[in-house]
Amino acid sequence: MRSPRLRVYVHLVWATHERRPLLTSTLEPLVHESLRQRCGFGGTTLLALGGVEDHVHLLIALPATLSLAQLVGDLKGWSSYQANHQTERPLPFRWQGAYAALSVSERGVEPVIRYIARQREHHRHHPGGPWELDA
Repeated sequence: MRSPRLRVYVHLVWATHERRPLLTSTLEPLVHESLRQRCGFGGTTLLALGGVEDHVHLLIALPATLSLAQLVGDLKGWSSYQANHQTERPLPFRWQGAYAALSVSERGVEPVIRYIARQREHHRHHPGGPWELDA
């Protein structure tokens, strides 16, 4: 093998500060776009992005050259910076400090993509915490 083959898929979930419903129809597109753009830096591949008013889900392919904690810190920092500097807000937009990172097998990639795409429907029928998975 000439070069290393590394495929690390990670399902990331994190919530807004105090789980407030801050990702409104106005703000969500801006936050999602900033997350998409930032994933492109450093070789991260964004496979899916979704969520509801109080949390986001991402499925990424993590490159070998980047630590997960570094990536999440960068994504959260950049997206909150964009939310606060491109919109007028009475209170600053913030994420919670914690996040969930779940490893995904190659076989699990497509089910997780579908799960993330159905977030609004899922939370309409199963209200509750953002950490549950029933792909």
